[in-house]
Amino acid sequence: IKNVTYNEPCFQGHFPDIPIFPGVLIIEAMAQAAALLGCISMEEKPDTGAIYYLVGVDKARFKKTVHPGDQIMLDIKFIKLRKGIWRFSATASVDDKIVASAELLTTVADV
Repeated sequence: IKNVTYNEPCFQGHFPDIPIFPGVLIIEAMAQAAALLGCISMEEKPDTGAIYYLVGVDKARFKKTVHPGDQIMLDIKFIKLRKGIWRFSATASVDDKIVASAELLTTVADV
């Protein structure tokens, strides 16, 4: 859940008279949730210095704009794991209406 407020720094320039929450930040939120899902789903946990990376975004779509006062709900579903890369289906919704969707690819690497 992300409660979008007018105090978000992104609204200073996106756009001053018509504040629209940037789609790239919605993708970022979905990617972080997907990486977390991948992390907690692992049978063998990596070292504590491991970093989870977003390695790809496919089929990204933005269907509606998000504004201050909206509450974004994320839904992340695992699709498959292949060669150390997880693929997830992700949607972001406001008031039960999809505002964005994408397939996300994440991985983990020791630092």
